[in-house]
Amino acid sequence: MIKLKKNFLRGSYPPIITPFKSNGAVDYDSFRNCVDFSIRNGSHGLLISGTTSEPSTLTLDERIQLYKEAIDVNKGRIPMVCATGSQSEAETQVLSDGAEKAGADALLVVTPYYIRPPQRGLAKYYINVCKRTDLPVMIYHIPGRTAINVTMDTLKEITAAAPNMVGMKHAVNDLGFCTHMIKEFGPEWRVFVGLEDLSFPMLCVGACGLMNAVGNLQPKKLSQMCEAVDASDLKRAKKLHYELTELNESVFFDTNPIPIKYMMWRMGLIAKNNHRLPMAPAGAEVAKRLDGVMKRAGLKRGKLKKKK
Repeated sequence: MIKLKKNFLRGSYPPIITPFKSNGAVDYDSFRNCVDFSIRNGSHGLLISGTTSEPSTLTLDERIQLYKEAIDVNKGRIPMVCATGSQSEAETQVLSDGAEKAGADALLVVTPYYIRPPQRGLAKYYINVCKRTDLPVMIYHIPGRTAINVTMDTLKEITAAAPNMVGMKHAVNDLGFCTHMIKEFGPEWRVFVGLEDLSFPMLCVGACGLMNAVGNLQPKKLSQMCEAVDASDLKRAKKLHYELTELNESVFFDTNPIPIKYMMWRMGLIAKNNHRLPMAPAGAEVAKRLDGVMKRAGLKRGKLKKKK
């Protein structure tokens, strides 16, 4: 495995949402505002075009434009990870090339979804992706969405052939697999937590950071929890974990990112609470529950300021 800088790919990397206009077009102005908000509030890095970004509703050109917009807003302040996975190797390569040209610092590639490939095909797929870029690459492991698991034997095969494979976003209710990966590949193997409820416990067993949707709402608290665990201040980290509990649970009041986008709209971070079909905005009952969560979490309502 290639050697990474000590603090690179560590900490809280929120997966930024994709705002839409009333006519269905991507609202790049609101997107840029979300990127800047997360950076200004202490995020250690950002993830662009992950699951929370509703990538399956976006064209390849739109995803690549999101990379460009985010990297332009960032101006080198923090690392930018671009999610470039798709259901086919050809589309993944187009996205990976686009991200690299835009200036990405690393790639996150989801396991190909729907087709449920065999492990030998999965291994070859990731080896090919890694060989076509000099950037660090991580696997996005989310079987609940993709219907495919990555086995330890497959990980060993990939890492043996691809030194720039450096880690995984692990969005699975499986703390043990995190432990086994770090035991097998060492503490330099980056494991990002992808499920909010497991943030604190998985950090404690050696995960490098978080890629959680809640980071769109409270980036500072997530960054502080990562920093507290890194400093062995578990009392402080546990306190933050419990403070975030209800907000973490609210992500799953409906399909992600429906609750997140509703709350971001209420906070004035995005202009409209829109989705592209077959996704849809929060219904009245969920909206009412989310209003209560926001109040108890201290998330203030606001209105997006229009640029002059």
